[in-house]
Amino acid sequence: MEGSITASSSSNSAKKTRFKKICVFCGSRAGCKPSFSEAALQLGKQLVERKIDLVYGGGSVGLMGLISQTVFSGGCHVLGVIPKALMSHEISGKTIGELKTVADMHQRKSEMAKQADAFIALPGGYGTMEELLEVIAWAQLGIHEKPVGLLNVDGYYNSLLALFDKGVEEGFIDDSARNILVMADNAEELIKKMEVYAPVHDKVAPTQSWEVDQLVENATSGEP
Repeated sequence: MEGSITASSSSNSAKKTRFKKICVFCGSRAGCKPSFSEAALQLGKQLVERKIDLVYGGGSVGLMGLISQTVFSGGCHVLGVIPKALMSHEISGKTIGELKTVADMHQRKSEMAKQADAFIALPGGYGTMEELLEVIAWAQLGIHEKPVGLLNVDGYYNSLLALFDKGVEEGFIDDSARNILVMADNAEELIKKMEVYAPVHDKVAPTQSWEVDQLVENATSGEP
């Protein structure tokens, strides 16, 4: 009897989640503050606790290396997607998990988006910010309805968020579209918010329209 109770408790220890795979955008550098690295480690641990697999940019250095190693060591699957030209720049040492090499940055982002059920951005540079902005824009356009989360560690993204607010103030961003981005200061709170996220903004075109166009494009190009 005791053994069955223990087994039941163990099977329920993993937190339930609506996500199977989350794409994390983050820097190939660790940044200047220890809090950035700590946030990457904590996010990795939260993914492991919830049995969520990681999709990321494929690097094994900086914040990329920290979160991928944490998730991989915790027993979850890690898929890195990296352009061939960046292999020598973003990979140092042993490759972590499964690595998929693609032709360019456009294909990298497309593949990561296709593989993931949601997105989270940690601190990072131009590339991280561009990836974050693109999936926000895709959500606004109606290309996807996947939650987009931001870990605003130590206020790193405060200036970017102020720019978003300025866009609303000046009439370039709808109030409802400003709510596409889910924000929190720590990983556990962020994932909880993303679990209950539902789009409230008006989409430019329904998701199905984009999917039909993609099918036509693939058929024309010969892709599966």
